[in-house]
Amino acid sequence: MRRTTHTRTIALTALTLLLAAGCGTQGGSEAGGGRTVSPTGAPSSPPSPGSASPTPPASPTSPTSSASPASPPPSSDQDCTTVKGMLDAADTGHTYCLVAGDTLRVTLDGTTPRPWKPVKSDGGNLEPTNGGIVLQPGDAAAAYRAVSAGTVRLTSSRPMCPSDPGRISCKGLQEWTVTVVVTKA
Repeated sequence: MRRTTHTRTIALTALTLLLAAGCGTQGGSEAGGGRTVSPTGAPSSPPSPGSASPTPPASPTSPTSSASPASPPPSSDQDCTTVKGMLDAADTGHTYCLVAGDTLRVTLDGTTPRPWKPVKSDGGNLEPTNGGIVLQPGDAAAAYRAVSAGTVRLTSSRPMCPSDPGRISCKGLQEWTVTVVVTKA
């Protein structure tokens, strides 16, 4: 009669836990995925014991602030950077200024197992235009022309880990959000 041991069960459980824990981490070897991204664009720190975690106030540059197509152009003291013409995955969480009539291109480098969703715009201040870019599998690209003054959020997301058939998968998403403030020429 064969003697029953728990070694295999323990080893299998440990392997499963290690695989599940590793799913949320990213390696720097994939294009466009070498950085850890927080939903607010700022590093997060755990709350100290015994204290309630305060909700951070929404700022004009925060991607969580509401943006509407009819929002007014920024005042001169608003913190935004002039768009350099092309945005990528590293620009997430920032606010950029664009003059009406200018063109903005977005290129998010993904991979086949971790593809970016198409870039979405939440307002009518940017008009989609032909990006003229050949995409690799998993990439997302978009081009917009600024047509009127206001604030617009551009968003996309992709899975944190690949979803291979027959394997454990996580449901985490890497968010990409940029706020674009369009001013009159």
